[in-house]
Amino acid sequence: MPNRLAAATSPYLLQHQDNPVDWYPWGEEAFETARRLDRPILLSVGYAACHWCHVMAHESFEDPATANVMNELFVNVKVDREERPDVDGIYMTAVQAMNGHGGWPMTVFLTPDGKPFFAGTYFPKEARGGMPSFRQVLEAMDQAWRDRRSDIDAQSVRLTEAVSRRIDPGDTIVTGTDLEAAYRQMIATIDGHNGGFGGAPKFPQVPGLEFLLRITHEDWAPEAAGALRLTLDRMAAGGIYDHLGGGFARYATDTIWLVPHFEKMLYDNALLARLYLRAGQELGVADYHRVTRETLDYLLHDLGLPGGGIASAEDADSEGVEGKFYVFDYQEFADLTGGDAAAVAAALGVTPAGNFEGANILHAAAPLDEVAAEHGVSVEWLRGAVAKAKTGLLEARNRRVRPGLDDKVITAWNGLALRALAEAGAVLEEERYLEAGRANARFVLANLRRADGRLLRSYRAGEAHVPGFLDDYAAYAIGLLTLYQATGEEEWFDAGLELIRQMLELFWNGEEFLSTAHDADELITRPQDVMDNPTPSGNSLAAEALLMGALLTGDPELFDRAEGAIRAGSALAAQYPAAVGHLLAVAHSWWSPPREVAIVGEDAAELIGVFWERYRPETVLATGTTESAVPLLEGRLPHPG
Repeated sequence: MPNRLAAATSPYLLQHQDNPVDWYPWGEEAFETARRLDRPILLSVGYAACHWCHVMAHESFEDPATANVMNELFVNVKVDREERPDVDGIYMTAVQAMNGHGGWPMTVFLTPDGKPFFAGTYFPKEARGGMPSFRQVLEAMDQAWRDRRSDIDAQSVRLTEAVSRRIDPGDTIVTGTDLEAAYRQMIATIDGHNGGFGGAPKFPQVPGLEFLLRITHEDWAPEAAGALRLTLDRMAAGGIYDHLGGGFARYATDTIWLVPHFEKMLYDNALLARLYLRAGQELGVADYHRVTRETLDYLLHDLGLPGGGIASAEDADSEGVEGKFYVFDYQEFADLTGGDAAAVAAALGVTPAGNFEGANILHAAAPLDEVAAEHGVSVEWLRGAVAKAKTGLLEARNRRVRPGLDDKVITAWNGLALRALAEAGAVLEEERYLEAGRANARFVLANLRRADGRLLRSYRAGEAHVPGFLDDYAAYAIGLLTLYQATGEEEWFDAGLELIRQMLELFWNGEEFLSTAHDADELITRPQDVMDNPTPSGNSLAAEALLMGALLTGDPELFDRAEGAIRAGSALAAQYPAAVGHLLAVAHSWWSPPREVAIVGEDAAELIGVFWERYRPETVLATGTTESAVPLLEGRLPHPG
């Protein structure tokens, strides 16, 4: 019989609706039940595309004996971290405070008033590798609750203080000297052989790479361009990139970008599509625009939804096996590629032994000219053979059972995608990307706004309920203002500026931006959002939206608030620059001479095209063909042609 999660719309929660666990969604009913029964809350947080979430669900949450223990001793609460980043962020801080690291699934034990007293991530069904079994953890927490309540109370106070601790802003805004120091710290962590920051597991960390992109021309950053190019080359060649269907997996488990965790997230692909687009311009690498096109086409074809929304993610698993959809054994590969198999296999890194549990993750194993010379064929022939093979392999792959699709539409992530689509449409002169951007904007503004105009976080199956967070407002405002600059259509300017106004009203407390609105449901603390995750922080996105809006309008309040947002991360920028890469990129634009370009008139298309030919992160474009409401266009005469 389905549990309470059957009424949810989140695909992650619905994955657990048939568990024997008596799950509650996050809400007052769960806390009231815990208070009435005097039981601790077991909070389990994950997301639909998470491989280890599936493992723990299968091992423990689907097991009747384990579920009975959970139901008898705890009030069990399930949360989709993507739908409730506020809840996830607060309690992940507790996990990190206790363990020094975090991850998902997240497992946290709370008092009935929501204070954490024990926190971890994945626990196996049977004890192994120094980890206790999940049953052992359950029994230990129950015994502590019954016999050592005073210890639990003291621990909950300490952890609540840890999660409530604020990141104090610096005394001054991030300076040019700070940017140079941050560059030196970050460049020292670059893997000089394989690109990327640090070792395995290796995440793209786009916010940090964007900072390197911003400073490639600075005299004090001589290694930025090389580090960026090495990273982008290695990622695009590696197995983290889908060489058949386009798009990137979330991260690589190794240092060489070969073996990914196979889930594919909207936010990674939106950010990487834009990064390759702009790096292609800045570094003069035309092939990066192929990666951009393939990645955006993946978003639109495989994640695109009717009406223009874009889904959140594709799972790592299909038919219960991680990566099964993506890999090929050697015999299947040879059968599909026929007489070209040997040379094509060498180009795509396919061997009888395989590189992933006996199967093969396709990757660009060597430059085509080297493979062609080794096999005695021309580069042109090999290029054609590889392209033909990819078509056949993709057709065969598409006949397989696809990984699960998390089809909820998250406003912030759609904002990142909208920006990438708008810029790609303008830079690559691809109208289809602009039209996809328009469709997305229409979808979000129609389905993810309340009657009073306020944004909502996520939409699925005709429903949207959770109020929007700081990153939703900031990311979508940036997307809309970028769509305006790419099309000259002022409805997007108006909508973007309105979101910025609402963002200031709801999230600015007079000193800093907070993640939740001032009238949001009360949690044990009102969280900040200053540090980047795989996505830019809400604070840094707010700074960028405000700076973009300020340049387009000349509004001094927007400049002031942008400065406040940059200041909020300045202490972190000095101590842990890798945690605030996007803020550093925005701060670089802050200190660059601001440029506003205004182009008006019916025949201004040629000049607009010239604007988009180069990467100009510190410049905004105002354009229109009629009497404009955009302040930057006031008093401008049409371009004479």
